[in-house]
Amino acid sequence: MWKYPTHYDVIVMGGGHAGCEAALASARMGAKTLLLTMTLDTIAKMSCNPAVGGVAKGHMVREIDALGGEMGKVIDVTGIQYRMLNATKGPAVWAPRAQADKVAYQYEMKHRLERTPNLDIKQGTIEELVVENDRIVGVTTKEGIQYSTKALVISSGTFMRGLLHIGETSYSGGRAGDQPAVGLSGSLERLGFNLGRLKTGTPPRVNKRSIDYSHTEEQPGDPNVKFSFDDEGIPRLPQVSCHITYTTEETKKIIMANIHRSPMYSGQIKGIGPRYCPSIEDKVVRFADKERHQIFLEPEGLHTQEVYVNGVSSSLPFDVQLQFIQSIPALRNAEIMRPAYAIEYDYVTSGQISASLETKRIEGLFLAGQINGTSGYEEAAGQGLIAGINAANRVQGKPPLILQRSEAYIGVMIDDLTTKGLDEPYRMFTSRAEHRLLLRQDNADLRLRKYGYELGLIDAQRYAKLQQKEKILHEEIIRLEKVFKTTDGRGFSIAQLLCRPENTYASLMQEYPKDLQDHGEETNFQIELSLKYAGYISRQTSEVAKLAHIENIRIPATFDISKVQGLRNEALQKLTKLQPQTLGQASRVSGVSPADISVLMIALKGG
Repeated sequence: MWKYPTHYDVIVMGGGHAGCEAALASARMGAKTLLLTMTLDTIAKMSCNPAVGGVAKGHMVREIDALGGEMGKVIDVTGIQYRMLNATKGPAVWAPRAQADKVAYQYEMKHRLERTPNLDIKQGTIEELVVENDRIVGVTTKEGIQYSTKALVISSGTFMRGLLHIGETSYSGGRAGDQPAVGLSGSLERLGFNLGRLKTGTPPRVNKRSIDYSHTEEQPGDPNVKFSFDDEGIPRLPQVSCHITYTTEETKKIIMANIHRSPMYSGQIKGIGPRYCPSIEDKVVRFADKERHQIFLEPEGLHTQEVYVNGVSSSLPFDVQLQFIQSIPALRNAEIMRPAYAIEYDYVTSGQISASLETKRIEGLFLAGQINGTSGYEEAAGQGLIAGINAANRVQGKPPLILQRSEAYIGVMIDDLTTKGLDEPYRMFTSRAEHRLLLRQDNADLRLRKYGYELGLIDAQRYAKLQQKEKILHEEIIRLEKVFKTTDGRGFSIAQLLCRPENTYASLMQEYPKDLQDHGEETNFQIELSLKYAGYISRQTSEVAKLAHIENIRIPATFDISKVQGLRNEALQKLTKLQPQTLGQASRVSGVSPADISVLMIALKGG
């Protein structure tokens, strides 16, 4: 085994969405970093839907950008359709989403990685982790090379012992067209990690020229939507429409007649699939009363005819896929270019990582993305960013960055992963966040940019821009509470007028041009929301403050929960398994009652 002469502070294994953010963060923080991936040609590849964002997911992309990550910037220059979801509802659930040119996205991210100082990018497949005294010291690859390091981030995606299924046919692969990572699972098991199996899937892609769009509803985009708080001044790509269509009763009959040929129902697939992104087989079985299911026809790029048929993920045989696809009026003559498939893969089961995403068993080993049981590009990228930051912090002797549930959706996700036992792929939703009015997509910079600046991921110029925005918000909110106007025979402050649902900052700026200045769309919107929802925001802020006293009570790693007298058996079992790091985390473990927390608090105080 040849030892590579360069010693790395951090190695990131895997060039997916988690790996890209981890490598960029680590390198930008000054750590000598190596991104090691099975093939350089698939860095940042969009294996499933070529889209970024969505409900809660869009919030996380804006948080990634606020912290200094790259996903938001890349989608802003490679998107071919942008939309703000839930725009008719309250601002807490507004969510940006963009359809990407998948090849442009991939190449743009790869280009940004390649020009990053302190970052080397190499092709290689990790087979074994090199550990000494329960500390990671290196990795060996299938190519016969050993790389030494102080910290390792594993972001393996669906590649660990990946197994693809199309009907009765199954074969090894990390995704369609790529080899699996076979040795890594065994290496983790030999180190004492417990692995489980999960399943996900993808729908077929059809040729655009074979679609009859007269049977669809056009879904135009909104070119004003963006993800990054920083304007890079790069022109956007030409914009396109997506289209909506529906399955039919015939679709349902075809699927039900062939359900025994689905690996999910024949018992061929052992892994657990995502509850909130079910296959079309699951939909027709679980929702048997529904006459039809919505389908989105989404272009995969400007220079390809491939269209992603969103809503019909499947593992049925190819001949059945063709039948049910052609039972849809818009797709009567559709040509399937790539069949749908399901994939099973290994993941590290709950309770084995800390809130920093470092494993509890091996010092310096961090996990990010689907290896932790999540699904989705955005969930992976958020974890990758935190893992990369904390790997660099570990090497540099700095404390980890741990975001609270009240600070970020990323914090909610990581807290859920470390305090709740997962039995299915985890997906982020706004409903998972108890303080979601505080965690809006529009204020991610106000919440998180300070951390990015302190870490060195946000430069002084961008931070000064944030500080100016904060100054304007503070001063304008106070001023508008003191500027009064007469309306309906009574006097009201402009702040009060802004609280009326029919009024916006833009409408009042037209009505009172001498009293309201244009500070830019984002700042104007922040002023409006801060005043409109002041009561609700104040209430949630108070709730966060009340809970803060237990959030910050640490449970030392040396504290033996199994010896605490008075805990109920269920609480004892789950707390011993998950080993929460704070009393706040312990309080969110399912099956742990307030009485158990009181007992634990007394034990921690030595009572």
